[in-house]
Amino acid sequence: MNRRFASTFALLAFPAAAYPSVAQAELGGGLTSVAPDRARMQASLTTTAQGGYSRHIMVRSNGGQVHELTNAQGHVFAVVWAGPGKPDLRSLLGTHFAAYQDSLTSTPRRLRGLRRPAEVDKPDLVVQTAGHMGFFRGVAFIPSLAPPNFSPNDLVIA
Repeated sequence: MNRRFASTFALLAFPAAAYPSVAQAELGGGLTSVAPDRARMQASLTTTAQGGYSRHIMVRSNGGQVHELTNAQGHVFAVVWAGPGKPDLRSLLGTHFAAYQDSLTSTPRRLRGLRRPAEVDKPDLVVQTAGHMGFFRGVAFIPSLAPPNFSPNDLVIA
C-alpha cells in the first residue's frame, strides 16, 4: 500500500472508529432506540399505551408516519409506516432487512407481477408493503414478540 493511500485511509477510518455507533430503533430492538430513531427522522413523537403494549407515533416533516409498537419487555415487535416517501427500511427492519430484501429477489418478477408488493410471510417475521409513487405504506412484525392481547388488525395507521 502506498503512503498516500495509507494516510487517506487512516483519515477516513478514524472518525468511524472514534465514535460509538448510534442505536437506532429496529424491529426486535429495544425501547431505548425509539428516541434516536425519532431524531434521525426529524419527527415529532407521541406515545400511547394500548393494553399490554405501547405505540410510538412519529410524524415526519413530510406528513408521513412511522409507528413502532413495543411490548411490556420493551422490544419493538412491530413497525408500521404510511405516507409520502419511504422511511429508511434498512434501519427500521434492522437484522430482518436481509429477509425482506431476499423476498424481492427470490421470486422471479414474472411470477410476482410488475405491481405486486414485496412480502415476507414466515413463522417469525411478517412484512407487507404497498404503495405507489408519492405514497407508501407497510407493516413488519414479529409474532413471537407480540403481547397476548395483540391483533394484527391493530397494525393500521388511521
